[in-house]
Amino acid sequence: MTKLRTRHLLGIKDLCLEDIELIFSTADNFKEVINRPIKKVPSLRDITIANLFFENSTRTRLSFELAEKRLSADVINFSASGSSVKKGETLIDTVNNILAMKVDMVVMRHANPGAALFLSKHVNAKIVNAGDGAHEHPTQALLDAYSIREKLGKVAGKKVAIIGDILHSRVALSNIFCLQKLGAEVMVCGPRTLMPKYISGLQVKVEHDLQKALAWCDVANMLRIQMERQDIKYFPSLREYSMQYGLDKQRLDALDKEIVIMHPGPINRGVEITSEVADSAQSIILDQVENGVAIRMAVLYLLAGRSEN
Repeated sequence: MTKLRTRHLLGIKDLCLEDIELIFSTADNFKEVINRPIKKVPSLRDITIANLFFENSTRTRLSFELAEKRLSADVINFSASGSSVKKGETLIDTVNNILAMKVDMVVMRHANPGAALFLSKHVNAKIVNAGDGAHEHPTQALLDAYSIREKLGKVAGKKVAIIGDILHSRVALSNIFCLQKLGAEVMVCGPRTLMPKYISGLQVKVEHDLQKALAWCDVANMLRIQMERQDIKYFPSLREYSMQYGLDKQRLDALDKEIVIMHPGPINRGVEITSEVADSAQSIILDQVENGVAIRMAVLYLLAGRSEN
């Protein structure tokens, strides 16, 4: 297979195992490129990509922009905070105005779940979901699984614990879908108040004791507490959350094995993870950042390639 079976990347649910493996093998090639002295290739020359971020973002937006520029695409950056959206313009009108400028692809982050799917049905451009509310964040899941594969040699058969704010995390949902398709065992761990009701239907293990989750897993993916999505108090205080679910060196030293530590960022140091752990040899957090550029290059390249076939 040399092309994706989907026209857009809206969520991991839409990808088959062969799609994911194709993205990974393409990312392997692009990782070579971004480690060369000259880091650019002309693969997407004459392709125009609009980055539409209706929610605040630093890492994801910069990662996509860098991936696009490494591929020699023309890039338009759109931020809702300084746009006509503030004047009441609808999502469709905003995007159609941008597409009138002959844009080929849209990378979009939006606060509403399903926004990318809605857009894909109404505009004639390839859509990449860069995060839609608490629903999915497919490229983050792909780069996380790719990083596990790089570190441990494979994903199949590995035990991955996703720890923290499962209820509000789009990273958790996309990771569950992606890791299961690649043959990993998945556990979610966190306070009962931060577990979604649908979790029992996702065929994952559920644990509320952090030390038991750490003893079980090969990889611990520590999630940020999504304070901006919480409309009520789900736990008494950040200090209490940190005492129960924060990962520190003492908890790691209590294990009889070494585990891989991940975090999608941005890190609340001292809350879900201490600086000592985040900066330790067991952490692959910075590898995730580097791999994010390669994965996003692969996704953009493969989606754009469909129009050439």
